[in-house]
Amino acid sequence: MSSPRSSLVRRTAESRGAAEPAARSDRAPRGSHTDGLDEAGFLSLTPERARVLLLVAARPTTYALVAITILALATLLSSGSSLAGTSGAIAAGWFAIHQVPLLIGKTSLGLLPLLPTGLLIWVSGRDCARAVEPDSSRADLGWIVGAALAGPLLVTAVCLAVAEDASGVVALQPPNTLAAFGWVGTVYSVAAVGGIASRNRRRLCTLLRLPDWAIAGVFGAGRSVLRLLACATVVVIVSFLMHWSRIGDTYQTAGNAAGVIGLSVLALAYLPNVVLAAVGVIVGSGAHLGDASIGVFSVVGGPIPAVPVMAAVPTGPADGWWPVLLLIPAAIGVLGGVDIGRTSHDRAAAPWATLTSAGVATVALVLLGAAAGGDLGTFGHMGLDLPIFAAVIFGWLAVAGYVGLMFARWLVVPIGAPVIDRHDDYDDDYDDDHYEDDHYDDHYDDYDDDRHERDHYDDDDDDYDDPDFEVELDGELVEEQISIATTRAPGSNTVPDIVDAEVVEADLLESDQVDGR
Repeated sequence: MSSPRSSLVRRTAESRGAAEPAARSDRAPRGSHTDGLDEAGFLSLTPERARVLLLVAARPTTYALVAITILALATLLSSGSSLAGTSGAIAAGWFAIHQVPLLIGKTSLGLLPLLPTGLLIWVSGRDCARAVEPDSSRADLGWIVGAALAGPLLVTAVCLAVAEDASGVVALQPPNTLAAFGWVGTVYSVAAVGGIASRNRRRLCTLLRLPDWAIAGVFGAGRSVLRLLACATVVVIVSFLMHWSRIGDTYQTAGNAAGVIGLSVLALAYLPNVVLAAVGVIVGSGAHLGDASIGVFSVVGGPIPAVPVMAAVPTGPADGWWPVLLLIPAAIGVLGGVDIGRTSHDRAAAPWATLTSAGVATVALVLLGAAAGGDLGTFGHMGLDLPIFAAVIFGWLAVAGYVGLMFARWLVVPIGAPVIDRHDDYDDDYDDDHYEDDHYDDHYDDYDDDRHERDHYDDDDDDYDDPDFEVELDGELVEEQISIATTRAPGSNTVPDIVDAEVVEADLLESDQVDGR
């Protein structure tokens, strides 16, 4: 069964022809004039390539629009509202899942759910990754990125026009045009670059000419970010279980089954936002929920939205055991340093890899934290204090990471280092009986006791008497006539003697000594 994976390089027999593989294998070297035509292959768009690019451009956009339409219709029908504002609701949903700030009436909505955005990035990145082959040229990659951006930007332009037209029916103000295109372009650019990089990691590293310590730092940063998010998720789940009785109170305003389902879906969509706020709590910087705030040392009360996901937010004073949560980022930093120490073969550059890992992880978490926060109407701004959050994250991962690196150097064997058991190797390779009976008896039977006692070189004789190195000199004196071109010394009437000699090597003993020819 053939693979369903799409590919820009795959061609059908009708569009590609039988001579295509030979043409690719016989491609001229890079730098020639034919290479320029290959890299600038935007003019040669085959039907197969167009089909794949159409899937890259349309499939994520179609999935998003279908899901938004279903949710918008279900919300309007369950609430008994008129369907006149359906187009405006769909446009608002499109902007919301792309993190475009909205203004509904006089209420600003900048705190938008991250889960739909993450799913959209995953779907688009997966399609871009499937469209890449190892031998894809830069032109092919450019086509993929362009297709990933073209479809969503076209839909964004349409939604801006729809929002402008629907503003007279629903209280929805059209968002800023530059902000709308900027957020949509950023989301799909991240998806396209991430998908392409997942299929061409080595080629990307070669193109960027990154040193080994920088590559190790980037991968270490990814592991640290995932570990922090996983630990924060566990903390949120534990907090939910501890405040389970409060979850029922948030459903009192739901009204009916449709309202309960809607609140549950809304809470699930905002779950990544709460997890990122929990990251700020466990690292010590805290999180702000309007006038309220929460940290490991103190809790300040205030009004919070009546959403089930907010039931995990503690309302009372900080317990005495909460500072124990600070051990989580410390342990993650140490573990990251140990990973770099075990995988890095360049011991001198390993500290730079640790700092790179801390810096990249800090940037990634700050960007996620910025996307997870925003204004929420009368509640005010919700999210992290980003400058303090960045400083604390970098400090934990850099300092604790260096401690882990030192621990790995002292106590942990690097991956790939040979483990040598000197005793076993000695017993296996140099068995006493074999060494004495076989090695010496075969090669040194001709040596008597007197020869073992003498020095290696005889002081009275410069020649080496070892019979293994004896050679025979078989020579004869041949008289030849001197040619006319030979010049004789004045007064010399003798013909010079020429020695014609041949060296005959004696047979070597049966030993490990090799012929020197």
